[in-house]
Amino acid sequence: MRAPAFSAAVVLSLLAVVPACSKDESAAPPGPSQQPAAQAGLPDRDPALARKLVAEGGILIDVRTPEEYAERHLDKATNIPVGEFEARLSEVEKLTGGDKSKPIVVHCAAGPRAARAKKILLGAGYTQVTNLGGINDWDAK
Repeated sequence: MRAPAFSAAVVLSLLAVVPACSKDESAAPPGPSQQPAAQAGLPDRDPALARKLVAEGGILIDVRTPEEYAERHLDKATNIPVGEFEARLSEVEKLTGGDKSKPIVVHCAAGPRAARAKKILLGAGYTQVTNLGGINDWDAK
């Protein structure tokens, strides 16, 4: 018995339909088990929270340049420039006594460098990190 003859158009249309019917899991959005753990830390740009955390023993880190730090800095602030932050994580470990749940407040001049530092800290396993924003935000209500 001979196989039925199909025209090229029928074969091509079947080829176009068949992949559309198959389940392509790579295109599906990741499910809960595939998504990375959220790394939010603490709320950002909350001066009252930042002052409270530092008053209660949290660590305050100024991620601006040494020159900016020399011009003006907040009491109790440790200067670790964001450009050197990853290389100096051992200093953060000393400041926190190795406690990755100890609150850390980071700040810079306006907020973006502190956001980078917060991301680095969260990636290193620190969980209680907030970005104050800029140094002038410290005195905001």
